[in-house]
Amino acid sequence: MKVTFLGTGTSQGVPVIACDCEVCKSLDYRDKRTRTSIHIQVDGKSIVFDTGPDFREQMLRERINHLDAVIYTHEHKDHTAGLDDVRSYNFKQDMDMPVYGRKPVLEQIQREFAYIFAVNKYPGIPKVKLYEIENKPFQVEGIDILPVDVWHYKLQVFGYRIKDFTYITDVNFIPDEEKDKIRGSKVLVLSALQKNSHLSHFNLEQAIDMVRELKIPQAYFIHMGHRMGLHRNIEEELPEGMELAYDGLQIEL
Repeated sequence: MKVTFLGTGTSQGVPVIACDCEVCKSLDYRDKRTRTSIHIQVDGKSIVFDTGPDFREQMLRERINHLDAVIYTHEHKDHTAGLDDVRSYNFKQDMDMPVYGRKPVLEQIQREFAYIFAVNKYPGIPKVKLYEIENKPFQVEGIDILPVDVWHYKLQVFGYRIKDFTYITDVNFIPDEEKDKIRGSKVLVLSALQKNSHLSHFNLEQAIDMVRELKIPQAYFIHMGHRMGLHRNIEEELPEGMELAYDGLQIEL
């Protein structure tokens, strides 16, 4: 399995021209964080988790020329806004794009991209096929996927486990029964927004504590905002077996 971190930031962590913070001014490529998303190649299949506003840029940057499916974690705009750009894969692959998500996610997509689902479709619009998933195992192109149901304040979010890899973004609480799904993973990707506490996200300390509790040998933190600080500084503070991810990072399991 090959995992590519397409984006590792949040909307409050995207460099902007008017910002004068140390992260925005940094010349370190690891501090240039686009909205969080990952690409997985497993058993010959190509899957993306979430299509944020930077989806097109990320896929071009990583030269991903084939896509078998999109799976959504939740319905927030910084994780869904790039769906329109699957049209390039529709054209190249001559197929509707399979899109997986829980019911509220699919309902949100149908509202925000109503033109995709209109009765009289405009030529060239994206073509997608929606698949509703629940908190139980499912398959995508023969790949077994286990949802992990976590909380993002009052919003339910799906993390996902594929083989020995678990991916969880936008989380501030994981129920005990869901922790059992994560245990035994060799790699855990987990949201860590910043150092200070936050209403709806793990901060860095909480993310570190969760990795230790679950006894995960290798963890990568994602969904960092400006307030996390510079990549090089945080890396020096992290325990062994824990790292900040960065856009374009690739790992193999």
